[in-house]
Amino acid sequence: MIDIRPFATLGHADHGWLDARHHFSFANYHDPARMGWGSIRVWNDDRIAGKSGFPPHPHRDMEIITYVRTGAITHQDSMGNKGRTAAGDVQVMSAGTGVTHAEYNLEDEQTTLFQIWIETDRPGSRPSWGAMPFPKDARDGSFQLLASGDRDDGALDINADARIMGATLRGGSTLTLEADPARHLYLVASAPVRVNGVAAGARDGIAVTGEARLTIEGDADAELVLVDAR
Repeated sequence: MIDIRPFATLGHADHGWLDARHHFSFANYHDPARMGWGSIRVWNDDRIAGKSGFPPHPHRDMEIITYVRTGAITHQDSMGNKGRTAAGDVQVMSAGTGVTHAEYNLEDEQTTLFQIWIETDRPGSRPSWGAMPFPKDARDGSFQLLASGDRDDGALDINADARIMGATLRGGSTLTLEADPARHLYLVASAPVRVNGVAAGARDGIAVTGEARLTIEGDADAELVLVDAR
């Protein structure tokens, strides 16, 4: 099953400094048919104005992944961590027993990012944060693993049975990915693509389950972000 969730139908909140699109129910946006996808609970497509951001606020028992699309985001938290994550790179935070954090766009230009929440498999665990640069050429024409629950795969660690991956699809080319039909995959592309022949527009949500392989085609260059979760 491949379910296309058009960008125009996503939840929307414009706070001036923050223009957010919600793939799933979040804050004041509530749709009983879009409460999540498997263990994926939140996927926000955020535009954050320069010299602005999210002031300190708390979380607990959630795996929070930030994929920066353009610009950069600077993180600071109650554990003493501080770091800047730039376009194409990823940061992860396991909220565990509780953590307070702030995310600011300290740049002069707008930052765009995906904020993804996945239900934790280890409630009550010790909170943690991590970030890592990922070479852009490593994802050209294939998916690069960015974060997962496998401690031995060399990617960022989260406390969930999930994988977060990124790829660059060149216009006129095809990318394939083997999949477990029992799992829930969610894909967002920056340009129109076809997934197993099903057309999706730029920044549409593509919810997949019951498929053993994904064949992704595009006529223009596209940045792909995919989560494979239980």
